Amino acid sequence: METQPVAPPPTDAITREVVDLMAGLVALFHREYEEAAAARSLTGAQAKVLALLRRGPMPMRHIAQTLSCEPSNITGIVDRLESRDFVSRQADPQDRRVKLVAATDAGRQATEELRESLNFAREPLAALSEEERLVLRDLLRRMLEGAALEATTTD
Repeated sequence: METQPVAPPPTDAITREVVDLMAGLVALFHREYEEAAAARSLTGAQAKVLALLRRGPMPMRHIAQTLSCEPSNITGIVDRLESRDFVSRQADPQDRRVKLVAATDAGRQATEELRESLNFAREPLAALSEEERLVLRDLLRRMLEGAALEATTTD
């Protein structure tokens, strides 16, 4: 069975401009996120791990894969978060060889405070109507779902 070649993504002027605008938003978000984390004596990586744990306990290997970093880096990050009582390690009930990392109450509170302090997107989004924000949300979801689907088919 022959597979059809996938057409390359468009590189027209509008696409390039959208990519540039998204890159600007990402840079703005990253800068404010790092500042908000630092205000709570967290590194950006520590804050990202805590934010990821909002989904629930997960193996360190999964955290490393999700954040695209080495498992040894996650071990150090988790060690520092654990020393501040922001996370705990627990045995996976389905495989006791695997350690799950879970946010503690203090870790969840720190994450929520950090999220609440991020204002960069609220002001620009306030310029959009509720309908426009819904359309933007749906378009972003579609883009991310498409990227996730492509990632699973190319692995």
